[in-house]
Amino acid sequence: MSRKIVLVTGASRGIGKAIAQRFAAEGHFVIGTATSEKGAEAIAEYLSESGGIGRVLDVCSDEAIDKLFEEIDSVYGGINVLVNNAGITKDGLLMRMKDEDWASVIDTNLSSIYRMSRRAVRGMMKARQGRIINITSVVGQMGNAGQSNYAATKAGAEGFSRALAREIGSRGVTVNCVAPGFVETDMTEELDERLISSMLDAVPLGRMAQPEEIAAAVSFLASDDASYITGAVLAVNGGMYM
Repeated sequence: MSRKIVLVTGASRGIGKAIAQRFAAEGHFVIGTATSEKGAEAIAEYLSESGGIGRVLDVCSDEAIDKLFEEIDSVYGGINVLVNNAGITKDGLLMRMKDEDWASVIDTNLSSIYRMSRRAVRGMMKARQGRIINITSVVGQMGNAGQSNYAATKAGAEGFSRALAREIGSRGVTVNCVAPGFVETDMTEELDERLISSMLDAVPLGRMAQPEEIAAAVSFLASDDASYITGAVLAVNGGMYM
């Protein structure tokens, strides 16, 4: 795979960080985004050896997105790969969910994919090549009590990806999703061991995924080996949902 310009949102920690590090290790130039200066600095630090950069980005702001893409276009000539990973959770039973908790999760997790992809496809279609990879979730496929807002965004992202794949496939641009199951991150470290054990009862492989395993799936979909794959959802869930 030739050296590519890769943009990864939500790259300061967890899955996003593993994805950015994977692309950097493969020799690609990575632009990772975070919501804060501290996060962007952390990205710049771990990408420093590979020459990658960290940037602050509000994925809910068209103005901020345009500004970032203008910088990328002028300095690097555009991107080859977009990984939409940024996301939040605001869990709660539907009867108790606040309107703002519904709206903010929809805006951050789903509308941001629309905004980022709409901006990215301009250059990709002109170049007649590109990869858009959206990070979804097993929750979007099987649901989870207390996560109606989150599940809606992940299922919506998969439908969006299939539709966009049909729109731009003739221009050499592929659109796919990676749907993780339980992933071991700093957030899961705080969970009670009994809760983790109960959760893993639903996973045939009997363990959580490592962030690097999700990154490997993303790397594959961005590679030349995946050039004939589009509109797909690659499940990385240990068999939790089949």
